Amino acid sequence: MATITPQMVKELRDKTGAGMADCKKALDETGGDMQTAVEALRKRGAAAAGKRADRSANEGIAIARTSDDNKTAVIVEVNCETDFVARNEEFVAFVDTVAAKLLENNVNSVEELLALSVGDKTLTDLYNEMLAKFSEKIGVNRFERFASNGHVAAYIHPGSKLAVLVEVNADNLNEKAKAVTRDIAMQIAAMNPAYINRSTVDDAAIKKEIEIYKEQAIQEGKKSEIAERIATGRLEKFYQEQCLIEQAFVKDGNKTIADILKDLSAETGTETTVTRFRRYLLGESA
Repeated sequence: MATITPQMVKELRDKTGAGMADCKKALDETGGDMQTAVEALRKRGAAAAGKRADRSANEGIAIARTSDDNKTAVIVEVNCETDFVARNEEFVAFVDTVAAKLLENNVNSVEELLALSVGDKTLTDLYNEMLAKFSEKIGVNRFERFASNGHVAAYIHPGSKLAVLVEVNADNLNEKAKAVTRDIAMQIAAMNPAYINRSTVDDAAIKKEIEIYKEQAIQEGKKSEIAERIATGRLEKFYQEQCLIEQAFVKDGNKTIADILKDLSAETGTETTVTRFRRYLLGESA
């Protein structure tokens, strides 16, 4: 039987998103056969839904930065092939430079971005140096820039694999209010809402959810009219999970984000709302 190494366990975890213990067990059971272990994990449901089998291009860094006055902000993902490169100081410095130039310049494409000057060089020069040094695929996958009349908070999860920007309509926030906006950014990182509130959920998404819930109820043996009521009830849960302001606050489950925004409004002296947010998880589809 093959010796199961920590690297084999890590490789299987990267492929499936399953826990380390599950991966070790699957490799033990399959004699170290990677593909069979993947299949075994998926059959048992241990593999995370939606994980890609090929992770070769999904390493890198996702970060967010704001200007000193919190009026301008950027979020960017730069990819490479290995975690070894993603943790390298020179690669990290390159990504920081990319973010800094995005803060200074409103560009609309990677080509425009790489043409920007950095001292006596361009970002293209720095990029080519990265390619030569590491001999692997490196690329700016996506970025976005906020120019705000309100206040933008940024959050980067430890490890720089997940980044968030959130904008509120108030400005000139005191330190307490700034801390609250950062808490909201952390909420978005943790709970991954798809919408700000119910009014921002498009009709097509609502129709799709209702159809799914009705079909589930019918499959459970419910009559059509009962299935309709069940679908409506389940739609409420959808709103609570997918709409930011209806989510339970991760730092205090007795409050919702709507409650947190009320507290923030009291602190700012004006009704304060979330106007937009972006969440970049490394390796996800743009």
